[in-house]
Amino acid sequence: MERVVLVTGASGGVGLALCRRLLGEDGRIHLCLACRNAQKAEATRDLVLQEYPAAQVSTVEVDLGNLASVLRAAQELRCRFQRLDFVYLNAGIMPNPHVNFKALWKGLLTGKVLHMLTTAEGIMTQTDRLNGDGLQEVFTTNLFGHFILVRIRQLESLLCGNEKPSRLIWTSSSNARESAFSLSDYQHAKGQESYSSSKYATDLTSVVLNRKFNKQGLYSSVVCPGLVMSNMTFRILPVFMWVLLMPIMFLIRFFAKTYTLTPYNGAEAHVWLFKQKPEYLDPLVKYHSCTSGLGKNFVEPRKIDVDEETAEKFYQKLLELEEQTLEKYGDLLD
Repeated sequence: MERVVLVTGASGGVGLALCRRLLGEDGRIHLCLACRNAQKAEATRDLVLQEYPAAQVSTVEVDLGNLASVLRAAQELRCRFQRLDFVYLNAGIMPNPHVNFKALWKGLLTGKVLHMLTTAEGIMTQTDRLNGDGLQEVFTTNLFGHFILVRIRQLESLLCGNEKPSRLIWTSSSNARESAFSLSDYQHAKGQESYSSSKYATDLTSVVLNRKFNKQGLYSSVVCPGLVMSNMTFRILPVFMWVLLMPIMFLIRFFAKTYTLTPYNGAEAHVWLFKQKPEYLDPLVKYHSCTSGLGKNFVEPRKIDVDEETAEKFYQKLLELEEQTLEKYGDLLD
């Protein structure tokens, strides 16, 4: 039987590039596009089928920032498929990003500017808000919605106990920093680096999932697509500034290999993991998409900077939050 691959955030950016590249690797897979907007999902499906007319491509509507939508999507997936071989947890948001030009200037004077430009440490802030479930929007969309979607309670029969392993592949970031995350404020309601916090929380979650579910045939990995020019990135600065900066960014790539710049390049690590046997992967490694100054793509593994005890405590908080928030959605649970 063909392998089933689910990709969230498939309508653009790295998600769309990943879908195209996966079909190029194996045209026999059944590719399911998970998108927030049903019309965009169908348009994306048509676009992919123009390039791969013989491919098996379906869609599922899911808004990761809306738990009712997530649970409905999980129900639909259970009805539609007998298993999921790969789940690419790629959808994410970065609302109202702002650049701290004062911090950037300081980094230039102290020689830390290249580090800041490759990790966004200290120069990127966001303004978050509560969603309809009373949760922080970035935390829910980037992490918790995905967690609910793939939690064993929802998709156990599709992800565990099959003849072949199932894979969770999370899109994290080099901006995932411990300094932006706090167990006492894990939704990041009080800070201004919600994106960084949510990505660090993603790393923590992946580490614990491996420890708890590898024996059941479920493996989790995290990847960083590098700096990719997408709709999310373009919102950081006015368009005319990106036009001026692009030649400089191509020059920076000679010194900063994580400047992948294009969605195609950014999907390199995702595709590389598609071809690996999960049993031989290090659960404490993040796989970074990289591009050389001359445009050659490669994957660089780097140890995840996480404390495993913190990861376990955070996982327990996720379970508690799941129990609290799902009480009102009993009709959507089996």
